[in-house]
Amino acid sequence: MSGKAPQESGVQELISRIRDDGVHAGQSKAEEIIAQARSEAARLVCEATEEAQLIRDKAAAEIESDQDAALAALQMAARDTRLQLEAEVMAAFEEHVRRLVAPVTSDGSFIRTLILVLAGQAMQEYPVDQELEILVSDLISGREKENQELDDRIRDAVLGITSDMLREGVEIIPDRDVAGGARVRVVGENLEIDLSEDAISKLLLKHLLPRFRSIIEGID
Repeated sequence: MSGKAPQESGVQELISRIRDDGVHAGQSKAEEIIAQARSEAARLVCEATEEAQLIRDKAAAEIESDQDAALAALQMAARDTRLQLEAEVMAAFEEHVRRLVAPVTSDGSFIRTLILVLAGQAMQEYPVDQELEILVSDLISGREKENQELDDRIRDAVLGITSDMLREGVEIIPDRDVAGGARVRVVGENLEIDLSEDAISKLLLKHLLPRFRSIIEGID
């Protein structure tokens, strides 16, 4: 038995060494696996954090973009509403001015005076041998019967102009395009003195509209 003891002792040492080496190897492997797992977990957490931040940034950017778009839409709607209201107010003002001008330019005494003034101006500006036409509302021809009183006043006013009040070559012509006032036209030429209702309204509006716009815009 004493002869086998060294051999058994060597085997035991080998077994112990193998076991210890295996334990050490297992521990090292386990530690390596744990380290890898921790590293992978840290990487996943970092990626998840970065992805969450990207999602938050994207959501914030989309919210800001939506807010900007909504604000821009509101501003545009407010501007369009203001412009539409301004246009309606301006149109109403223009119509009001025309309504004020209409009865004046349809007044018989006004038309009579206007015809004489236009004839006198034409006499100064155009040669005596130049034929002229004075266009007035065709109410004087009796075409319109809705307002007989107005029709009679205009006709009487114009017919009250005697031939010696006008120079030769001047003809008074009723024209359906002339609602009120009068126009002088040079026959055969593209020349005209326009003091019709429409022209007078436009002339007044040319001077009144800038001031009126300044008032409604709060400049004045």
